[in-house]
Amino acid sequence: MNNGKPGPPGEEPTVRPEVPEGDFELARPAGAPATTGNHEGDYELDRPRNAGNTPDARSTPTASGPETTVAPAPAVPAGRTGGSDAPAPPESGPAPSPGTPADAAGSQGNAEPADVPGVAAPGEPHGPGGGRTRPLHDPDPYSTPPYGEPGPWAPAPPVQHPAATPAHGMASVAPPAATAAALPIPAQAHPDATDAPPADPWGRYDPWAAAAAGTPLRQAGPAVADGKRRRGGARRVLLTGALMLALVSGGIGGIVGAYLERNGGVGTVELPQAGKEASGRDPGSVAGIAAQALPSVVTLHVSGAGKAGTGTGFVLDGRGHILTNNHVVEPAGDDGEITVTFHSGDTAEATVVGRDSGYDLAVVKVKGVRGLAPLPLGNSDNVRVGDPVVAIGAPFDLAGTVTSGIISARERPITAGGEKGDGSDVSYVDALQTDAPINPGNSGGPLLDAKARVIGINSAIRSADGGADLDGGRAGSIGLGFAIPINQGKRVAEELINTGSASHPVIGITLDMDYSGDGARVAAKGSDGGPPVSTGGPGAEAGIEAGDVITEVDGRRVHSGEELIVKTRAHRPGDRLELTLERDGKERTVSLVLGSSDGG
Repeated sequence: MNNGKPGPPGEEPTVRPEVPEGDFELARPAGAPATTGNHEGDYELDRPRNAGNTPDARSTPTASGPETTVAPAPAVPAGRTGGSDAPAPPESGPAPSPGTPADAAGSQGNAEPADVPGVAAPGEPHGPGGGRTRPLHDPDPYSTPPYGEPGPWAPAPPVQHPAATPAHGMASVAPPAATAAALPIPAQAHPDATDAPPADPWGRYDPWAAAAAGTPLRQAGPAVADGKRRRGGARRVLLTGALMLALVSGGIGGIVGAYLERNGGVGTVELPQAGKEASGRDPGSVAGIAAQALPSVVTLHVSGAGKAGTGTGFVLDGRGHILTNNHVVEPAGDDGEITVTFHSGDTAEATVVGRDSGYDLAVVKVKGVRGLAPLPLGNSDNVRVGDPVVAIGAPFDLAGTVTSGIISARERPITAGGEKGDGSDVSYVDALQTDAPINPGNSGGPLLDAKARVIGINSAIRSADGGADLDGGRAGSIGLGFAIPINQGKRVAEELINTGSASHPVIGITLDMDYSGDGARVAAKGSDGGPPVSTGGPGAEAGIEAGDVITEVDGRRVHSGEELIVKTRAHRPGDRLELTLERDGKERTVSLVLGSSDGG
C-alpha cells in the first residue's frame, strides 16, 4: 500500500519486489502457503513475523493473558537507482524504527531481507506450477502515479484506519486482544526511542494486527453535503428566519394595536371639525320657516275642574289674542287657569275670549305682554296636495318641536269629540290632511306653508287604535294628521274676538244619522219631535221634503250625513249652495242660501 511512497522520517520508501512488465506485488505473509489457481490480480499484505523475545521487542498486554512481545518490522530496501525498475540491493543491518531520523538509520547499515516463507523472491514465478500470475493492469511505460513513482505533485494520502460500525442500538465493543504471539521484528536502536509508538500517518497498516484493547468502535461519518444540499439548507434557514420575523412582527403589532385601542392612541386626540358658518338659512327651508315662526308660537298649560292638559297656540295680533283648539282650553272651564309660555321662556296668564266646540276653536288673551309678533295667515284655498308644510307644537310638553311633511289631502271630512253623548261636543271639520308628525300636545299649533304663513290649525290625528281624536288620546303619530283650514279658522276667530261666539251655517233640516245608504237622507221627524224640515228655513224654501236623499253639494259627492254637515260648515252663513237629491227614484237639483245659528 506504501509502494513507492515516502515513508516516515528515518525510513526509506517501501519497495516491493518487481515482477516482469513493471507490476509490483505485495509480499505474502510468512508461513502462508502459496495460493494455487488464478489470483485475478488480488494480493495479500505480508503478515508480521514472529521474532521471539528480543531485547528490542515491545510488549503488548492482552486482555486474557501475559503480554505479547511484538518486534519492529524489518527495514525495506532502499529505492531504485538510475531510473531502473529493478530493486536496489538490500543493505545489511537492521532497519530504522518508525520515527528514527534517516541519518541514524543509515549509520546502522542496511539490513538483509529476511526470508519469508511462501513469498516468492523477486523475479520468481507466482502462479501455480511455476507460472506467473497476470497482473490486473498493463505496465505503465511512463511510470506515472499511481503505477509509477509518485512525483512531487502527487503526495501519497495518509493511511486510513477503518473502524467497524456497530449495529443500530448496539454498544461499541472492543475486539478481544490477540492471544497468539506476534512474529518478532528486529528492533532498531534510537537514542530517543520510547515504548509508545509515534503518531505517524505514513506508518505501515497491518490488517492482521489485533485491535488495541478498549478501543471503541467508531461509526463512519456522513459524506460531505454537495452544493444542492447546502443550498437547500440555506433556503431552510432563510425560510425559518422569515417565519420567525413574521411571528415576532405580528406579535409586536398586536400588542401595539391593543395598547392604542385601549388607550386611545399615543398622544392627545383631536377630532376634525367644521369651521363656524353663518347662522342664516334660506327662508324657504324648514330651518328658515322655523326661525320665523317659533317666536310667535306659545305653549298653553291648562288646569281646572280636576283636569289638566297641555296644548299649543299662536299669536294672532299685537293685542295678545292667541288662537288654539277648544279641546285644549276646555279643562279650564269657567274658573280654571291658563298659563301661556312664550318661546323666549316668558310666561303670562291668559283668559278665554271665546270658544266653539263645533269648529273646535278657541281664542285666549294675555295681558301685560309687549312685543308680540303675530304669525301671518295664508289662504287654505290655495293649498294643493303635495305642498310642503311645517308643523310646530309642544308634543308631550316638549315646547318648540318642529316637524315637516306635505299636504296629503284636502277637504277631508272628519268628526271628533262626542264624549258627552248628545252630539253637542262633536266637531265637524273639512280638514287638511298632512303626514307631518303631529302628536298629543301639538293641538292648536300652526301648520305653515313654505313662506311661513299659517294655512291650518293642527287639531286631530288618526291613531293606530282607530278613530280620529282631538288629542289622539295618548297615542303617537302614524302619519295621519288633520288641520282646520285657516280660512275657516280666521272667520271663527274673528267672530269669537268680536262677539264671543261663532255662528254656524245651516240648511234647516234634520238628518237621519242611522241611514247606511249612499248619501244623506232627511229624517222622518225632527230631533225635538217637530217637522224634519224647519218651517221657513232654507231647506223648506228650496222644496226639500222628508225622505229625500242628498247626494251632492256644489257638484261634490257626499256619502253620509256627517259629510253633508262638514261641507255645509265649510261655508259662511249667507253662502249659496246647490244640492242634488233623489226622490222616488228621480234625481233633481235645488239651490238655497245658508242660514245661521248660534254656536255652542
